[in-house]
Formats: sequence, C-alpha cells, structure tokens
Amino acid sequence: MPSGTLRTPAVPSSAPPPADGPPTGAAPPRVVARRPLGQWAAAAVVLVLLGLVLRSVAGNDAFRWDLVAAYFLTTPVLNGLLLTLGLTAAVLVLGFALGTLLATMRLAANPVLRGVSAGYIWLFRSVPILVQLLFWFNIGALYPTLLGVRTVHLLAPPVIAVLGLTLHEAAYAAEVVRAGILSVDRGQTEAAQSLGLGRWRRLRRIVLPQAMRSIVPPAGNMLIGTLKGTSVVSMIAVNDLLYSVQLIYHRTYQVIPMLMVATVWYVIITSLLSVGQHYVERRYARGTAGAR
Repeated sequence: MPSGTLRTPAVPSSAPPPADGPPTGAAPPRVVARRPLGQWAAAAVVLVLLGLVLRSVAGNDAFRWDLVAAYFLTTPVLNGLLLTLGLTAAVLVLGFALGTLLATMRLAANPVLRGVSAGYIWLFRSVPILVQLLFWFNIGALYPTLLGVRTVHLLAPPVIAVLGLTLHEAAYAAEVVRAGILSVDRGQTEAAQSLGLGRWRRLRRIVLPQAMRSIVPPAGNMLIGTLKGTSVVSMIAVNDLLYSVQLIYHRTYQVIPMLMVATVWYVIITSLLSVGQHYVERRYARGTAGAR
C-alpha cells in the first residue's frame, strides 16, 4: 500500500435494492393518448372538398334538376326499373342454382365432373360479359334454327339477357358456394355420414345451412354487382332502366338529366340492398364472436 493513504473497510449496505415498479402507494402513471392531428386535418380537407363538390352539383344549371324530377317517376323509366329488378332477381336465383351444382361437381371425387366444372368456371370467368352477350345475340349466325324454330324467334333479346347473365353469374357463384362448403368443419359431414344421411341430404340439411355464414357476404356483393351489371343489356336493345333513359335522351337531347335519373335510381336500389345485406349477414352470424 502506498504511504499516505488510508483504506477503510467496506461496510455492507442495509438499504433494500431499488424496486422495479413505482413505490408502494404511488399513483400509476397516466397514459395520455396522442391527438390525431393529422387525421383531423385530413378530415377537414375532405369535408371542404365534399362541400365544394356538392355546391358545384347543386348549383350547376346543366344538371337540369327540374327535368330529373319531371322524368324520375314517368312510366317508361318505371317500366325499365321493373325490368331491371326482375332481371336481377332471375339472374341471381338461376345463377346460384347453377353455381351450386357446379360447386358440388368441383368437389366431387369423379375427375370428369371436376374437370367439366373447372373448365366451365375458367371459360366464363375469362370472357367479358359484354362479349358473351354479343355472342349469344348473334348465335343465329351459327345455328339458324334450334328445335325446329328460327333462332331469332326463339332467343329474343330478354331471353338472351337472362341466358348470358346467368351463365356468367354461375361461374362466380360456383366459387362462392365452393368456398362456403369448404369452410364447414369436416367433422360435421362425418357426423352426418355416421347417422346414415345420404350425400345430397347431408349437403342440403347439414353443410349448406352452415356454409351460408360464409356465402351470404359475397352473395350480397354479387347481388349489387348484378343489379349494376344488368345495364350492359342495353347494348342488345333490352328495355332496362338505362335503355329507357337512353330512348328519352335520344328524343329530347337531354343526356345529362336522363343519366342522372338512372344514377339516382341505381343509388337508391343499391342502398336498400346494402341495408338488407347487413341484416341478413347479422342473422347468419348469430353465435359467432364477431356478430353484432
């Protein structure tokens, strides 16, 4: 040890080690959420832009809202609306009926049934709906007569519209139904099979009711899409809602007001269908964690 230095022995400390948390009896720290200033700024910008758009639409005399109100409930427009609704209902029912058959074929053990179903879905999902409608509209060039009747007499434009839209819709409905069936637990099918239920009875009584929980949301979207998609039948002179307003503006040259008539009707119907879809989804979602 160097001279001139003293070394005192170390005395063990009796103080307890510092605690990890706050002292006993102290109030927990208050968590203050950050103010979403960026979101509020973005919301303000969106509101300003929305206000400018609404002001422009309401104040632009070219829209001719007086003509929109005058033609909104006229007989040609309402007849076109009724045909659009009927066409939508028929296509959705027939499309899902054929789609369910295609889905069961796709899930069958027979490779021929699987191949035919997969080929149908691939073909009709690959060709645009307008091309399909124009093909069926001109089918008489390939087959002048069908079942002993001239094709142009047998396949009128409304029949071609239902046929073309149904075949197109079935390809997408098949995938929706197939996904719904695959979402059902395999144990349900095995339990029904152990009870001696046949294949079709298992599908109808056990599988499909449970699969509806997964089928209904995309089916609702398809319904709305089909309603709007029926407007393409105006290309083959089917007197739907769009074709009805087209006939009017070809006569009056009031293109924008007549298109606004069709637009408002489409918005009203799709909004009502969206509300109905919400309640149907909530019904089928009962008993699940996300049901509201």
